[in-house]
Amino acid sequence: MRVVIAEDSGLLRHLLAETLTAHGCRVVGQAGTAPELLHLVDAAPPEVVVTDIRMPPSYRDEGLVAVEQLRRRHADLGVLVLSHYAETAYAVRLLECASRGVGYLIKDRVQDADRLVDAVRRVAAGEVILDPDVVQRIVLRPRVADPLRRLTAAERGVLALMAEGHSNHAIADKLSYSVKTVEKRITAIAQKLDLRGLDRNGPAAVNVRVLAVLAYLRHDAGVPSAAIEER
Repeated sequence: MRVVIAEDSGLLRHLLAETLTAHGCRVVGQAGTAPELLHLVDAAPPEVVVTDIRMPPSYRDEGLVAVEQLRRRHADLGVLVLSHYAETAYAVRLLECASRGVGYLIKDRVQDADRLVDAVRRVAAGEVILDPDVVQRIVLRPRVADPLRRLTAAERGVLALMAEGHSNHAIADKLSYSVKTVEKRITAIAQKLDLRGLDRNGPAAVNVRVLAVLAYLRHDAGVPSAAIEER
């Protein structure tokens, strides 16, 4: 698997490259700035980009802006963004620019080599994953006029695990449900949140998971949900 790394800290960039290489990935490019990242990917698109969000010169959202541009030009590019903070607004932007093949991890997770490599492989395979800290922040934060109150406690539990990127089978194992029960919960979640495009037998079935997670995130990040549409 070919990977490009974008991180302004040379020490962390070296750690990421060393870890991924040791686990069978080919690090084909390293960048310290967003423009360098854009140039590397456009010149020879890899399978996955691992990038910091805050990069020079302003250390705001340069990495995320670069990701938004790259996914418009390279639709199949897998993206794993790293951040020091569990910012749900960043997670919303990431999911809005791509409905598959994206992930968001807190930087502390990169010390766990297995977790990092698993995240890279999963986004390369088209999965969507969110850091458990982001999900936990959403679960614990009180909300006003929360549409998620329509969900039962069991449905909220399923939605939280969906947000972390777990498959239906993994959710069933964690909650001691049957896969059929998980599917029923997801269907109920989609109906209660009024998500469009529910088609368990077609490509929209993938998007329903992303739409549900977006609805989940938006009410923590203060983003209006009225315009939630099938991507």
